Amino acid sequence: MLFIYVLLFLVAAIKWGGWRRWRDFYPTILFFIVGDLLKNFLLYNHWLWTYKETIVFENIFRNHTIINIMIMFIGYPSTIFLYLGRFPKTRLKQGLWVSFWVFLYSILEYINLHFLHLIRHHNGWSMMWSVLFNIVMFLMLRIHYKNPLMAWGLSLIWILFLLMMFPIPLDNMK
Repeated sequence: MLFIYVLLFLVAAIKWGGWRRWRDFYPTILFFIVGDLLKNFLLYNHWLWTYKETIVFENIFRNHTIINIMIMFIGYPSTIFLYLGRFPKTRLKQGLWVSFWVFLYSILEYINLHFLHLIRHHNGWSMMWSVLFNIVMFLMLRIHYKNPLMAWGLSLIWILFLLMMFPIPLDNMK
């Protein structure tokens, strides 16, 4: 099922995404992927959430790492092409656009968590944290597109905040 989600994001990105501006979006795609890779590295033995395929392609997508790589290299670029490629010009529409993406990512996670069992939360993570994370993530992606250095600085502050809220025992770090 996660493969189907990613495939739908890819199809939507091909149809409606800003592919002509891929060079403009490329640094933000890398920023998105690096953030997820950093999360996976730091939380290698102390997960906050994990993916598990339970419906289709279970033999191919056997574990969190394989699923996460698929999401990083197909889902994230597709998201960026759609999110930044169609980003509105007026403040009100921008707020609605960010809210739409936060809602979309959050509702998909809620469905995957409670109904399809494609994701599991661990170590105190919850849907409230996911919604907050999605708000920060989509704002940070836009900030990175406009001002990469500011986004890196704000991301460092966000990471430190998360590490304070969800302390990782040093012996659990890789």
